[in-house]
Amino acid sequence: MAATKVAVTIDEQMLHEVDGWVARGEFPNRSKAVQAGLERLRKDRDRRTSLLAELAKLDPEEERELAEEWLASEAQWPEY
Repeated sequence: MAATKVAVTIDEQMLHEVDGWVARGEFPNRSKAVQAGLERLRKDRDRRTSLLAELAKLDPEEERELAEEWLASEAQWPEY
């Protein structure tokens, strides 16, 4: 995939942190570090969106009934 050069402004402390990653060999350069961060952000957002979509499919009343059924099968609490 073709890459496009962009200019971004980031906090100076964050830049020092990125430079530290590059100096330690965790990334070959700043660009790769930023690309990796953006890729992770995209994956996290996709995962969160997928989770929200699945949660939206749940029926709260059915979930409550299942939870109550499970709790009823648990051992009773001792009397104090």
